[in-house]
Amino acid sequence: MVYVTRREVFSASHRLFNPNLTEEENYSLFGKCSNENGHGHNYVLEITICGEVDSKTGYLMDLKLLKQIIIDNVISKVDHKNLNLDVNFLTGKIPTAENIAISIWEELENKIPNGNLFSVKLKETENNFVEYKGKVS
Repeated sequence: MVYVTRREVFSASHRLFNPNLTEEENYSLFGKCSNENGHGHNYVLEITICGEVDSKTGYLMDLKLLKQIIIDNVISKVDHKNLNLDVNFLTGKIPTAENIAISIWEELENKIPNGNLFSVKLKETENNFVEYKGKVS
């Protein structure tokens, strides 16, 4: 089994806010991240796939193809967007790093033609990141 990772970056804004709670409850839960006008991040996204190397090509998957799949299905939808308002696959979700990573997994899991999606790692800041590896069965 081999693991291959592609890194992409995007910039986006969001507001951590639960519409079922009051402003005070949201501030208590999310602090300054619940600012009415939101805030932004320069995210680093790492997509890892796994599988067997193709003896004909020596690749698990051509990284140019993996890059295009990530751009078409994720980056083009989130880069320079408001994650609360502009991104269909995040509608109705609080755009925490955890929910963003899970949603990115859902966008990509059936689009990898060679191998399998292994993990989605999303770095929100230099010190904070999440990694999602699918549902435990």
